[in-house]
Parts: sequence; C-alpha cells; structure tokens
Amino acid sequence: MRFLHTSDWHLGRRFHTRDLIPAQEAFLDHLVDTARTEDVDAILVAGDIYDRAIPSLDAVRLFNRALHQLADLDLPIIMISGNHDSAHRLGVGSGLLARAGIHLRTDPDTCDIPVLLEDAHGPVAVYGIPYLEPSMVRTQLEAEAASHHAVLTAALDRIHADLTNRQPTGTRSVVIAHAFVTPWTGQSEDQRMEESDSERDLSVGGVAHVGADVFDGLDYVALGHLHGPQKVTERVHYSGSPLAYSFSEATHTKSLTLVDLTTPDAAPALKRLPCPKPHRLERIEGLIDDLLAHPAHEHLKDAWLEVTLTDTALPFEAMARLRHRFPHTLSLKHQRPFIPAQATDTPTYTQRLQGRSELDIACDFIADLRGTAPTADEHALLQQAVDAARVNELQKETV
Repeated sequence: MRFLHTSDWHLGRRFHTRDLIPAQEAFLDHLVDTARTEDVDAILVAGDIYDRAIPSLDAVRLFNRALHQLADLDLPIIMISGNHDSAHRLGVGSGLLARAGIHLRTDPDTCDIPVLLEDAHGPVAVYGIPYLEPSMVRTQLEAEAASHHAVLTAALDRIHADLTNRQPTGTRSVVIAHAFVTPWTGQSEDQRMEESDSERDLSVGGVAHVGADVFDGLDYVALGHLHGPQKVTERVHYSGSPLAYSFSEATHTKSLTLVDLTTPDAAPALKRLPCPKPHRLERIEGLIDDLLAHPAHEHLKDAWLEVTLTDTALPFEAMARLRHRFPHTLSLKHQRPFIPAQATDTPTYTQRLQGRSELDIACDFIADLRGTAPTADEHALLQQAVDAARVNELQKETV
C-alpha cells in the first residue's frame, strides 16, 4: 500500500506582505502530478487545510479547485481538520464528498470509522483524528482529563476497539492526526521536535505536546502541525508544510512524504519528495552601510529577505534604503551590539518577553508588583486564566 502524506497547506496564508495563493496553487498541481507519477493508492492530508477558520474567498476557490483535481485522481483522499481550521465549516458536504472518494474527518465521533483499503497483503484501515482541543472535546470523548494526552488516548481507545473487532485479524492500521507529538511522554524542553515561528501554540495547562507512545500498536501515523518534515519514531512522522510560512523555515527542505506499507511486522519505508520552491528565503545581518555597499550581497537582490541591523541606533528610513538595493526585504529587525561601557543589568522590555509564555509574563507581573512570586494556588489560577483566554479565542474563530 503506497500513501502520499502531506499536511499544513494553510491555504490563504500570506508571507508578510506577499500573496502565496499562486505558490499554493503550484504546490497543489505538483501534489496531483506526484500522485500520478508515483502511482499512489491514497493521499493523507493531516490538517490545517486553511490558514484561518473563516478563510478568504481566494482560499476557498483554491480549495474548491483542489477538490476537483483530487477527485479526478480516482483514488481515496483522507483529510482531517487542524487547529487552524473550523471543523464545522470544513466538514460541510463531507457526506457528498465521500461519494467522490474524498473523506473528510472533522468530527471526533467519526475518528473510529475507517476508510478501508486493500492490497496484496490484506486490508488496511485508515482512521482520521481531527485536531482535538481538550476542553472542547473532553466530554464528547469521555476522556479522563482536559489534556492533549487524555483526549488523544480516548480517541485511540476507540480506534483500537474497532481494530480488535475487525475481521480478518491483523488488519493494518494507519492514523492521521494533528498534534504536537514528541518521541516519548515527559519530553523535556531541550529535547522537543523542531518548531517554527508560524505554528500556533497548543499549550494546555502549560503542556503543548504528547508522547508518541499514545500511538503504540499502529502501523503508520501521519502527523500534521509541525512545519518541518521530521521523524518522531519509525512509524510516526510529520510531512511538514509544503511551503515556508516564516523565515524560521528558511533552511527547511519542503517535501511530500511517500510511504510504502507492506506486512504488519515491517516498518513502513519512507521517501521525502521535494516540493517546488517558489521563492528563496534568506536571513542576513550587519551594519546597514555594509549591507548596502558590499558586493558580496549582490546575490540576495532576488531573495525574500529578513534583515537584522546591528547598528548602535536604528538608521533613519532603514527599510526604504534596504529595499532600494534588496526589493524583497520583508522583515526588518534591530539588534544593538553589546557595548561594555553601555552595559546594564536591566534587560529591555523586548528581551524580557523573548521566549516567554503568557503564563511566565503574568507570573513576572505579580512578582514585580508585590515583590514575591505567585503561590502554588495563584499559579494554578493564572494557568486557568491563560488557558481559558486561549480557548475563548479559538471558540470565536471555529465554533
């Protein structure tokens, strides 16, 4: 059984000021061509079809075009909703689309209803678990807690129950999911998977990720959410996004994941197939006069640029001057050099916030205001408030 695994299309997303619809259209053409060339048996799309819960008209038109292209392939397409999608909106017409071979899984109640495929080695059951926001699906899934681990475990319990009752025994299993998954439960901060600036935080109770052990017993898990293609375990993989959506992804090799599944005992064989790269992303830093004058930077004129200036003070009209030489300068940052004589023990506001979560900032505020850190009870209340605010924003977008 040969699958083509992709995710995180983010249709309608812009890259700073640039429209990505033409690049996304080119990727979808490439996806369809690759499916034909590689003679795949099914396509797995692991969420974040759209970039916004209420997508732009151009994004909807592009998705409509893609649906027609995919239906013309005459092979099963299994898609799930991601944390950027509105599950309700994306799922409209799912029953009709299934008749054309496009199977949308946007409702947690359908996670244990597989798309059944067959090859020379027997049946393959493909299950789709849409993105599960813990506080919104805990009751529906009868999970033990409002955490990513608990709701995913509850969904997978249903899937394993379905597999147990399937005949013949030994049916191979594939699960599509959208989550932040690490190789094992209890992963420390410095052992996480590679993240990007363009991924939305999933933290619940301060924990954003879940260990890959929740997927034990499955033949292949096709993941979405992280934008870099990467391996979690031998059987659990991220395909990554087809395009770069932030300068933090400048070094990524964007790809489709070709998966060959044989016998239940054999690990799947994977191959990363590069996607078209419509624009070259580059990051440079230095003094503005050097960047504008040095001939070594001439090759960057056609690249989309993020520039970090290291001048002592931010130069006058820096962006306009940079764009005169580098027309595609899209991001400008200023990082003052370290000068011992000007050194101070007090970090700037930006430095204090860098890399810190909303909870960290709230706790710092309490400590600064009264001189003591929050108590354990106060910390728990602040965590509840941060989680409630995040879920409230999500509900506004998706429900």
